[in-house]
This record gives sequence, C-alpha cells and structure tokens, in this order.
Amino acid sequence: MSIKPYQQRFIQQAIASEALCFGEYTLKSGRVSPYFFNAGRFSSGGALAALGRCYADAIVASGIQFDVLFGPAYKGIPLAAATACALAEHHQLDVPYAYNRKEKKDHGEGGSLVGAALVGRVLIIDDVITAGTAIREAIAMIVAEGAEVAGVAIGLDRQERGQGERSAIQELEQDANLAVVSIVGLHDIVAYLTQSAGDENLIARINAYRERYGVVI
Repeated sequence: MSIKPYQQRFIQQAIASEALCFGEYTLKSGRVSPYFFNAGRFSSGGALAALGRCYADAIVASGIQFDVLFGPAYKGIPLAAATACALAEHHQLDVPYAYNRKEKKDHGEGGSLVGAALVGRVLIIDDVITAGTAIREAIAMIVAEGAEVAGVAIGLDRQERGQGERSAIQELEQDANLAVVSIVGLHDIVAYLTQSAGDENLIARINAYRERYGVVI
C-alpha cells in the first residue's frame, strides 16, 4: 500500500515530535497497545505548522465541502487555527474558524463560542476519536447554532473496535450520517514502517494488535 506525501510527512513529524511513540501502553480501555498517539506533543511552532498543513492537505484531498472550521476545546483549538492558516497559505482557501470555551463566559461578549459565527456547513477538527463523546457534544453545539455539520477531520484513525464490532468512527459515520476524514489510519503507519525498513518485531506486534482489536475497513 502506497501512502500519500502528506501522510508520510505527518508520520515523520509525529515520530520526530514524539507524538507517535512505540512501546507498550495501557489504554483507558485496558488494552495494551504497541503504539500511542498524543497530538499535544506537536508543541513547537514548526511542528504545529507542519501538522496544520497535513490537515489542510487531507481535507482538500477528501473533497469535503464546508464553510467554517470548528475546534472543540481544548486540543481542537490550535488544530483548527493551524489548519485555517495552512488552508489560506497553501490552498488559497481563506476559511473562518471558531472554537468553544469549556466554561461559558458571563462577562464581556459572553457565551461559550469564540471566533467566527457557526453558519452554513461546519467542519469539526480534532486529534483522534476515542469514544466519540467530545465530537457528539460539538455536533450538538453546532446544530444549536442553526448550522449543519459537514463532517469531522482527525489526525489518526486507530481503526479499532469499541465495545461492539464497530469503531467509534464507524459508529459516528453511520449513526450521525457524517463523513470522517483522517490524515492517516493505523494501516498507513504499518505501510510507512514497512516501506522504511522498520523494526520487524514492532510491525509484527502492531499487526497482532490489529488482528485482535481491529475493525473491518
């Protein structure tokens, strides 16, 4: 399987920033994973700029139509801002963006939303979808403003089952009738590691994890 240039850049930057780590990690679900992803580790200006460009490239490649970007607090805030910058700089798309506060402000301009008005078709930007709770809350906020949810863009799709046979992403796509765009999926990481003559033992452990917990894609 060949991976696209922006997917390769994403994986390389994620590894360099230690946002993507390999080892043995106990997840909230209790599963022991051979890898861990934390977008919060894209914590320098250069890393965040590179990340925003990967989001922008993936969104444009998907062909999804939208009017506004929305970043759920907290991790979604810098992601939406970086993506908006990259869309303007690299794709000549000057798109407004907004985000929410965790606590509603009762002074000044007030409210829980900051930035552009949520109108038209709104694309949600986040790092990963684990249980889908935060995304469903964002959807409710957008709908409450009278806007339509265009879809969701995330960095990594773990392609992993939840409590049932479907992943949280598959549940969201099917139950809410939404498109979810991801920069990479776990299969892309395996393809990158294989093409770059990566650690065969690591690749075997990831494939074993996929065999045990993965979803049909």
